[in-house]
Amino acid sequence: MAMDPDDLNTERIATVFGGTGFLGRRIVKRLLERGFTVRAASRHPARVGPVFSSTARMPEAVEADILDASSIGSAIAGSQAVVNAVSLYVEQGAQTFERVHVKAAADLAAASRDGGVDRFVQISGIGSDPQSDSKYIGARGRGEEAVASAFPGAFIVRPAVMTGPDDVFLTTIVRLIRLLPVYPLFGDGGTRLQPVYVADVAEAVGRLIDGRNHKGSFTLEFGGPRIYTYKELLREIARQLGTHIRLMPVPFAAWGALAGVAELLPAAPITRNQVDLMRHDNVAAIGAPGLKELDIEPRGIEEVIRLIDRRA
Repeated sequence: MAMDPDDLNTERIATVFGGTGFLGRRIVKRLLERGFTVRAASRHPARVGPVFSSTARMPEAVEADILDASSIGSAIAGSQAVVNAVSLYVEQGAQTFERVHVKAAADLAAASRDGGVDRFVQISGIGSDPQSDSKYIGARGRGEEAVASAFPGAFIVRPAVMTGPDDVFLTTIVRLIRLLPVYPLFGDGGTRLQPVYVADVAEAVGRLIDGRNHKGSFTLEFGGPRIYTYKELLREIARQLGTHIRLMPVPFAAWGALAGVAELLPAAPITRNQVDLMRHDNVAAIGAPGLKELDIEPRGIEEVIRLIDRRA
């Protein structure tokens, strides 16, 4: 059953798990702008109000834990669309990559299917691979398979590394370029990246759910307008900031050891799965459906760097 985009008299409900996160909150805002009634499902519903205090319309704060299958049903009841934007970067106790990215994602997809949800969007990432030796990358890949099996026709959205004025990627690089006399590279800096603006990804998800601009592919890869090597990206950021940068290659083995220690800290500045991701190119596959198919012209890093620089 497809949603009828022309029926503006019918309340359209969308539930977003991870709706207060970096991408999730932007998806919520786009859906509100498109006239949806939006539920932001979270283990901590009290956080929803402060996150969306400046928006014209507020989402409904719903208490639900994606790890607790019994709490999912009431959160998605009556929804036409469900988005899973929950992500985990460091395993802690029962919160493992397998539990969050595979089991919980499959549970949510199955509950959505059984509940009559029309559209399901699973946020994954470029490079997800069920056969990967990396626990994180492998779990993301198996999660895609589990969702596709539980909810045939689910949209699998794979963004490249996402950027925004409040990200942990470009923001960190900008700060360190200003601070460090020599900038350490991942390996020789040859890994290729295609950074995508988080607002463009959120808009794309909004269009997938709204159904007015989409013509049928179930797995989409979202990348920005330009591909850089990591070394080229650092030099471009430095150029945008009007500063000089000296680069130093650092072996991946050293990064892995450093990240293993960093993960013991309350807020790890770098994790081993982030190091694993930097070992592989992070670019959209040639010919893969993406932003172009949704009539979105991707924005480059220049705008994000200006926003970050303005906040500094």
